Amino acid sequence: MYQKRTYRNLIRKDDSSLFKVVVKETDLHVHAPKHLETITQDLILQHRGYIESYIKRYPEFAKTLTPWHISEPAPLIIQDMTIAGEKADVGPMAAVAGVIAEHVGRDLLAHTEEVIVENGGDVFLKTNAPVTVGIFAGSSPLSLRIGVRADSGTSPLSVCTSSGTVGHSLSMGKADAVCVVSDVCSLADAAATSVGNQVKSERDIQKAVDFGKGIEGVTGLVVIINDKIGMWGELEIVPL
Repeated sequence: MYQKRTYRNLIRKDDSSLFKVVVKETDLHVHAPKHLETITQDLILQHRGYIESYIKRYPEFAKTLTPWHISEPAPLIIQDMTIAGEKADVGPMAAVAGVIAEHVGRDLLAHTEEVIVENGGDVFLKTNAPVTVGIFAGSSPLSLRIGVRADSGTSPLSVCTSSGTVGHSLSMGKADAVCVVSDVCSLADAAATSVGNQVKSERDIQKAVDFGKGIEGVTGLVVIINDKIGMWGELEIVPL
C-alpha cells in the first residue's frame, strides 16, 4: 500500500528546481539546477525496464531473501543489485530503490553538474556544496532531530535509510531507522536493510553497528531504536 511521503514537506527549498516523477512503484524526488522531468521519466522507464525484463526471465529474483547469483550476462543494474545483495547478505531486491536512484542520478549528471535523487528514503547526491540529510525515524524522539552532513564535492555519495517501523519495505528487525553512508547507493540500500535486520531491541544496537562495519563499502552508519542511538564511521552528525 502506498504511504504518502510527508517527510518531503520538511525539505528546505532553495533556488534549485525541485520536482517529482512517479512511474509505477518508483517515486523520485529530484533536486537539480533545472527541470528535467521528461528526461527523468525516460530514465526511470529505461532502468525499470531492465529489472522488469530480468524478473520475467527469473521470477525468483524478485522473491529471494538471500543473495542472488548471476548465471549469464545481465544488465549493469542487475549486476549492481546482485553485488550489493552479496556484500550485505540479503536478496537483490533489498537494493532496488537505491539502485534506481543511483542509475537515474548518474545519467542525469550528463545534463546537470548537480543533482539529488531521493527514492523512498534512499538518496543519491552529487552537489558542489555540502548538504544535510535528515534521518526520519518514525515515532522515535530522535526522528528528524539529527542529520548526516554529506559532502559529495569530488564524487557522488549515497545516504540510505531503512526502518522496521516505518514504511512498506520488508525488514526483519525493529529499528526505527538504520542510516548507511556509502559511495554506492545500491550497497547503502542493501546494507541498511541487512543492518536493520539485526535490531530486535535496544540491546542489539552495538551488535548491529559491528555487523555493519564488516560490510565492504559501508563508510558510515547510524542505528536508532526508541531514544537510543549508535553510530560509526566517516560521518558528521549535525543537529536539526
